[in-house]
Amino acid sequence: MRAELDAIDLKILRELQADGRMTNVELAERVGISPPPCLRRVRKLEEAGVIEGYHAMLNAPRLGYDLVAFCMVGLKHQSEANLKAFAAVTAQWQIVRQAWMVSGDSDFLLHCVAENLTRFQDFVIEVLTANEHVDTVRTMLTIRQVKRLGIVEI
Repeated sequence: MRAELDAIDLKILRELQADGRMTNVELAERVGISPPPCLRRVRKLEEAGVIEGYHAMLNAPRLGYDLVAFCMVGLKHQSEANLKAFAAVTAQWQIVRQAWMVSGDSDFLLHCVAENLTRFQDFVIEVLTANEHVDTVRTMLTIRQVKRLGIVEI
């Protein structure tokens, strides 16, 4: 169900997506309202599930995670039970940072981050392709990230 948002709500979301660490006073100033109603609006957006949380964007290479890759995974059978089972198991794999069920040539798209190529290869060979539901895996190693924005255009 889509949330009913006015122009001020959209300004709040735009500002928080760009900088989730700003104070409520700074946010209120940026969107042109006083702090108390700004805080009420933010709380309402959180309670409605429009704002799901606040996260720090980390620099993976500086933390020793030099490899980013995507895996396109095709399952042997696309029954609801198999799709749910595979989706559930992705939550257990720390190397998989995001996962989507997709349409087209593959059933799932996995965003993976690993320390190095060896660690990623070990995951693909020993874990991913060994999963009972997996039929095919196509991997794409990234060269360089060229764009990084918030998830939603506001």
